[in-house]
Amino acid sequence: MNSELKCPKCSSEHVYQDASLWICPECTHEWNPGASDAEAPQDQSVRDSNGNVLADGDSVTVIKDLKVKGSSLVVKGGTKVKGIRLVDGADGHNISCKIDGIGAMNLKSEFVKKA
Repeated sequence: MNSELKCPKCSSEHVYQDASLWICPECTHEWNPGASDAEAPQDQSVRDSNGNVLADGDSVTVIKDLKVKGSSLVVKGGTKVKGIRLVDGADGHNISCKIDGIGAMNLKSEFVKKA
């Protein structure tokens, strides 16, 4: 195994080769180190649970009940959130918003749908 090769997505050193692809068991990312980056365009757009592209200022609806960490509050499924802002959250929370009755918080785009 190539000891210098790391996963380009999560930087894990525990990668293995399967045919021509390298696979990271921690984040399940697959890549070909011989292919140039120009061949594989990276889609940096944020998408909701249905695959719709989200943009700053959109309104979204929460699709399931979400517990607020460090609190006894719950964001109920069906809650409409207006005026979202897209952020580059390292922990996967890529939507910044204000929710009535709760306040400012970050959401993951996989738990919302475009309204």
